[in-house]
Amino acid sequence: MSDVHVMDLFRLDGQVALITGGSKGLGASIATGLAQAGAKTVICSRTQADCDGVAREVEKATGQESIGVSGNVTREKEVDRVFETAIEKFGKLDVLINSAGINIRHPVEDFPLDEFKQVIDINLTGAWLCCRAAARIMKPQGWGSVVNIASALSGVGLKERSAYCSSKAGLVGMTKTLALEWADSNVRCNALCPGPFLTEINVPLLRSPERVKSLLRLTALNRWAELYEIRGAALFLASDASSFMTGAALYVDGGWTAQ
Repeated sequence: MSDVHVMDLFRLDGQVALITGGSKGLGASIATGLAQAGAKTVICSRTQADCDGVAREVEKATGQESIGVSGNVTREKEVDRVFETAIEKFGKLDVLINSAGINIRHPVEDFPLDEFKQVIDINLTGAWLCCRAAARIMKPQGWGSVVNIASALSGVGLKERSAYCSSKAGLVGMTKTLALEWADSNVRCNALCPGPFLTEINVPLLRSPERVKSLLRLTALNRWAELYEIRGAALFLASDASSFMTGAALYVDGGWTAQ
């Protein structure tokens, strides 16, 4: 491999990537980035129309084939169906991006148990179900890369995010465990930990300019991240550019966790 050009390590030509939470926010941005690098993409979210819309946009922007497959990541049978559909269409799966997630904010004493469970179910259990489905495909293949979208809040706390922080810290722990389980099969598992991106999950914060100002001050760069700024790190972890990385957590957080 010493004669391989470094930029070729980032190419995904002929590869297939499945992105959960792919119809909006970071998931949609990552899907576009992977397609720009040559991947065929499977866009997964709960609503078929949303999946199809993003798939069409990705195809138009990149020229790479993209399909939409609806599915709820908290429902075992639906997860299995999404992965079966990807295999039926493309015959293999090289990359999984676990980007489906929600955030519900309350002080812990006012946090309804059903809402806490909802966050854990989507952010952690849903990712686990998708990882399990991916392992059943990738391990027999003898290759694959799984990227779990965690958060800067996997490593630091923030008020009123007891459910979200717990789910994302758990996701990093799961990532490390699966990296060890899969290493003999040449399947890698890493976590990508974004800081404050202005995605739909964070739009409610805009109602309070002071809260936004306080949040952004936690970063060294003191600003929201643009959606495209997640693509380079996601592509790095998905591709052979990170071939000696597994069980790692890569922070794209504007310097939040540096402080």
